[in-house]
Amino acid sequence: MPVTVHIPTPLRPFAGKQDQVSVEGASVGEVLARLTAGHPALRPHLYTPEGRLRSFVNIYLNDEDIRYIGREAAPVKPGDTLSIVPAVAGGR
Repeated sequence: MPVTVHIPTPLRPFAGKQDQVSVEGASVGEVLARLTAGHPALRPHLYTPEGRLRSFVNIYLNDEDIRYIGREAAPVKPGDTLSIVPAVAGGR
């Protein structure tokens, strides 16, 4: 059973207009790598040219911020969910 990746509305055009994608993987990094391999237009929105996850992109594994549970090395298991949450700024 794969991991479900929730795609936010602004990134859906780069993921085949899907709101979620099922991806196999053993870690957050592996899931994201397979996600971007299947949807290459999504990669520049998630990663820097050097291959690091962009600082304004927050990833949650089952509602836990991956920065506190091992980052991209955090293990995933079948049935888990990853949520991509771009930071929002601006306004007055």
